[in-house]
Formats: sequence, structure tokens, C-alpha cells
Amino acid sequence: MPPITVRAFLNWFWGTQRRGRWIVVYIRSRLAEEGLRTVPDFESTYLDAEITFDLASQTNVIHPFAGEVAEAVVVTDNTEVQLSPQTFADPTYRISKLAAANRRPTWVRPDSSLTEAITLMMANDFSQLPVMVNERDVKGTVSWKSIGSRLALRQSPQWAREAMDPHAEIGSDASLFTAIPVIVDHEYALVRGPDKRVVGIITTTDLSLQFQQLSEPFLLLGEIENHIRRIIDARFTPEMLAAAKDPADGARSVGSASDLTFGEYKRLLEDPTRWAALGLGLDRAVFVELLDKVRETRNDVMHFDPDGIEDQALGVLRDFAKFLRTLQTVGAT
Repeated sequence: MPPITVRAFLNWFWGTQRRGRWIVVYIRSRLAEEGLRTVPDFESTYLDAEITFDLASQTNVIHPFAGEVAEAVVVTDNTEVQLSPQTFADPTYRISKLAAANRRPTWVRPDSSLTEAITLMMANDFSQLPVMVNERDVKGTVSWKSIGSRLALRQSPQWAREAMDPHAEIGSDASLFTAIPVIVDHEYALVRGPDKRVVGIITTTDLSLQFQQLSEPFLLLGEIENHIRRIIDARFTPEMLAAAKDPADGARSVGSASDLTFGEYKRLLEDPTRWAALGLGLDRAVFVELLDKVRETRNDVMHFDPDGIEDQALGVLRDFAKFLRTLQTVGAT
């Protein structure tokens, strides 16, 4: 069978493009039933990277690490599948998952003219350009810094080899946090794949975008929860808050909104009498529906989906946070 991208592989099972927790568990269960594995592992590699199928052995079906998942039942195509506890694949967030680590970089040869290198950098808005003999043999990098330092010393480089500095590189299997100091120190790092080819280049800009993607949902959820807690604490007594607590969790003490779960915020505010106590002049059903959408998105975020949350779900968080900010700005809360 020819290679297939991880994204297309996921679409086979769920019509999805995300590797959510139960989706991964279900796929692993089905692969195990057929005695197969993917190479590389479908959970650990880039979403648009190609994978192939191979026969699994007892020692390589799943990469071990400490941690298991509970039993679950997944129903698909009207078929109920029992998922037994099993070990997840490598949980480390590796460089290979970044898009930039999977885009082969533009490069020049050592005997390329410096004018060619400069033109490519300007045309593509690059800050640096690898100087290579082939996909595996890297001689250095040309950058605005390396060019500028030579001009400052009154040198007149004509060829790429005359204006290059030693390059920085990391392996595609390096963890994101291990790679950060290298990238920050050099402002970039070439990415070398398992076959020793240079498969990508990651810059500080790529890091900034990646951390925005990873952190924005958490920051928005924190802002939303703080708004909700402030609204609730200003209008409800501890006794009223305790009445909204999950009845199955009788031992837990509730003294403020911070002691409630997000689901309990919903339970508190969907009651018409309690809603009236807020005095917001807003439609209760609409507000509670939005709150429930945020709760569902929050559950996805807290499961640390390796592909992040969908754009639509991120939009829910952005819009609701903006809505709560507006309520505070106009003095409604």
C-alpha cells in the first residue's frame, strides 16, 4: 500500500483531522487487532507527514512510557468496540510535529553568488539561508548578520561560502523544550531527519506562533473563568453556591465560585431564580448555551489534544471572552 498522510488516515476512521484522546485509543485498538503499526507512529509525527503500515511485534506495537488510559467503549459504524487499558505512544511534544520542521528549506551552494543568496532572502523574507552541497551536507548559513559583519570589517564577499557562519541544527526527534535554547541562541535551527537529510528550518518566529497556538486556549479559558467567578461571587452567598454543587460530590466544601467546576457554573446560572439575581438584563438561555459551548471546548483543551483545538472552538473562546470584557467595560458586571 502506498504511503498516506496522517490527516488522510484519521479521515478513514472518524472523518476528522484531529488526534483526540479517544480517537487515538480507538485507532490503536483497531491496529492491534490487525497486528499492524504505522511508521512513523501516527500520533507522534506531523499531521501532514506520510506514514506506511508495517507488521507489529510484541515489542514495537506501542512505544512505552508511564501512563495508561481507562477502559472505554467507542461506537462507530454501528459497531461497539471495547477499548482496554493500553499504553500511549511517546507523549513528548517533538520538533517533528511542527509544520516548519517538515518544509524542506530553500538553500544555496557554497559557490553560489552572494547576490543570489541575498535575492532569495529578500524575495522570501528570510533572515538566513542554509549553504549546502546536497540535502545532507551542510556547510553553514548565510544571514543578514553574517553578511553585515563582513561588510563592517571592510570585506567584500562575492560567494556564499565567503559570507557564511557555522550552522545550528537539531534532530527532528528533539523535544520542543530541548530545542528552544538552540533556536533562541541562533535565531534559527536546521532540522535533520532520521535519514540525515535536512527536512526543515525553525526560526524564533515559528516558535512564537507555536506557543501562541498552544497557550492561547489556556489563557482565554483563564480569562473567562475569572470573569465568571467575579460575576458569581459578587451576587451569590456561599450557601447559594453550595446548592449548585454536584450532588454526587457531597464531601467537597464550597465557599466561593473558585470552588465550583465549570459545569457547576452552568447548573447555577441555568436556574431562572438564580439567573434573575444577576440582574444582567441578558437572555438566560443564550448565555447558558454559550457557557456550555465553552465548557465543552474546555474539556478538549484540558485533554491536551496534540493537534490543538479546532478553529471553530477557538473562535468560541475568543468571542465569549470578548463578550465578557464588554459586559465589564459597560459596567454590567
